[in-house]
Amino acid sequence: MPGSGVGATERGHTGPDAGLRVRPSRAGAWAGVALVLAFLLALRAFVLAPFVVRGESMSPTLAGGEEVLVDKLAYVLSSPRPGQIVVFRPPLPGARVDYVKRVVAVGGETVGMVRGRLYVNGRPVREPYVRRRGAASYPTVLVPPGDVFVLGDDRPVSLDSRYFGPVPVRDIVGQVVLGLWPARRLGPVGAAGGTGGG
Repeated sequence: MPGSGVGATERGHTGPDAGLRVRPSRAGAWAGVALVLAFLLALRAFVLAPFVVRGESMSPTLAGGEEVLVDKLAYVLSSPRPGQIVVFRPPLPGARVDYVKRVVAVGGETVGMVRGRLYVNGRPVREPYVRRRGAASYPTVLVPPGDVFVLGDDRPVSLDSRYFGPVPVRDIVGQVVLGLWPARRLGPVGAAGGTGGG
């Protein structure tokens, strides 16, 4: 009967490929895994990377042992700004670990301290994130172009620009943007200090 073949096809016999089952090849699956791993490694190497905070010099904003996420491209098209927290290679002979501190002044600005109070361009700076100021003074200096002046949030225990001088922007690894661990600290790290969970 004319047309009967078409009816049979519509009821499930779809032609020569009707019984074909597509199985992903193992080589293809491994290639996909390799691509994902390569992407993640590139992301870690060039864009975002986790860092573990050592010591208490950034307390209470960042605690020792806390894991944070660092944006390595933060300063490719922009410059560091006061209040931002950065990871950098310290200008110290034989230094083997990166440091994490807060930018308090940038190139072209003057910075100094009087009895623990920070002054930038001759004006006192409000610093709600500072745990302990201490009572030390620091002579006013001009930050060279292309450099930043960094301090820890717990001043009496912080090894920072008061001891090793301004840090070249080229030595900044990246900006701390997110608290990762412990879970209660998960969240953005802002200029006012502290991560999302307190």
